[in-house]
Amino acid sequence: MSKPTSVLPYLEIIEWVEHRPDLMMWKIPDGDKEIKNGAKLIVRESQVAMLLNEGKIADVFQAGTHTLNTQNIPVLSRLKGWKYGFESPFKADVYFFSVKQFVNLRWGTPSPVMMRDPQFGQVRVRAFGTYNVRIRDFSRFFTEYAGTFPELTSAEFEQQLRNFIAPRFGEALALSNISVLDVAGNLSALNSRIQPLIQPYFDDLGVEITQFTVSGTSLPDEVSRYYDKVTGMNMVSDPDRFQKFNTAIATSSEHHPVQGGAQQGVAMGMLFNQMNQASQQPAAAAAPATGPVPQDIETIASRLKALKALFEQHLIDEAEYKEKKAALIEAL
Repeated sequence: MSKPTSVLPYLEIIEWVEHRPDLMMWKIPDGDKEIKNGAKLIVRESQVAMLLNEGKIADVFQAGTHTLNTQNIPVLSRLKGWKYGFESPFKADVYFFSVKQFVNLRWGTPSPVMMRDPQFGQVRVRAFGTYNVRIRDFSRFFTEYAGTFPELTSAEFEQQLRNFIAPRFGEALALSNISVLDVAGNLSALNSRIQPLIQPYFDDLGVEITQFTVSGTSLPDEVSRYYDKVTGMNMVSDPDRFQKFNTAIATSSEHHPVQGGAQQGVAMGMLFNQMNQASQQPAAAAAPATGPVPQDIETIASRLKALKALFEQHLIDEAEYKEKKAALIEAL
C-alpha cells in the first residue's frame, strides 16, 4: 500500500501506486491529516482521483500532476469558506479509481429463470457466464454504489452484483424472444442480444459492460432430450437411415421397454411395404407382352400368416385386414 510522502503534519504529495490488481477504488489513508494548500496530486494513466469535502464531491482529476489550491478548485472555497485564510490547509477525502477493465467476473442464476417458448410453453432455464466491466462515470459509481468504503475490490463487486444480474438476465431473456432451442444451440448470438439489454441496469451504477458472455445453459431433461433428437436428425442427411438407426438402438437391448413395440413397428412397416409392392404388381402381370409374373407362393402364404397375426393382436382393424388380404390373394 502506497503512503503519502511528507515530513510535515500536512499532506504535500498525494499519489497511489496500485498495490493490488483487483482494486477498483481506494481511499488515501490520511489519518485525519489536512492537505496543505498547494499540495501536489499525482494521478497516473490508469487512474482517476476524486476529492470530497465534507462528504460532497469537490472535483474529479484525470491523469497528470495537479496543484490543489483555491484557484484550481474554487468549489473548495465555497464549501469551506476559508475563514482561516487562503493559505490555510484544508481537510478533504481523496479517492482513487482504476480505469482499467476488470475481466472474468462471474455470474449465474441461483434458481431457474422462467421463460416462455412458442414450442414448449413455460420452461425453466439456468444459465451462467462471465462479464468484463469498466468504471465509466466515477461520480455516479461513488454515489450510487461505492459509498464511503475505504476500498472496493472486483471480487466484492462481483459478489454484490451476482444476485442483481440473475433477475435482470431473466427479464432480458424474456424481452429478447429467443426460443429455448436457440438458447442451447447458439450462445454467440445470445451474447450479442443479451448484452444491450443488460447494459441499462449497469448504467445506473456508472459502470460499462465491455463484454457479457453466456458460457452455458441448463435445460429441463425433457427439453434436452428433444434437443438431442433434433441435433441428431440434423446430422443425418438420409431420414430412412436415421429411422433405421433409431430402431436398431431401441431393439439392441433385450430388456429395453420399447423393444416389443419397436419390433412390432418394424414388422408392420416391412409387411405394409411388401403389401404395397404386391398391390401395384397385378397391372404389370396382366400386360400381354410379358405374360403373368410368377409369384412365390410360400412368401405370400407367410405374408398372409403375418397379416392375420397383426389382425389378431389388434394392430390393424378389420377393414385394413380384408383389404391387404385381398391384395395378397390377387397377387397369387
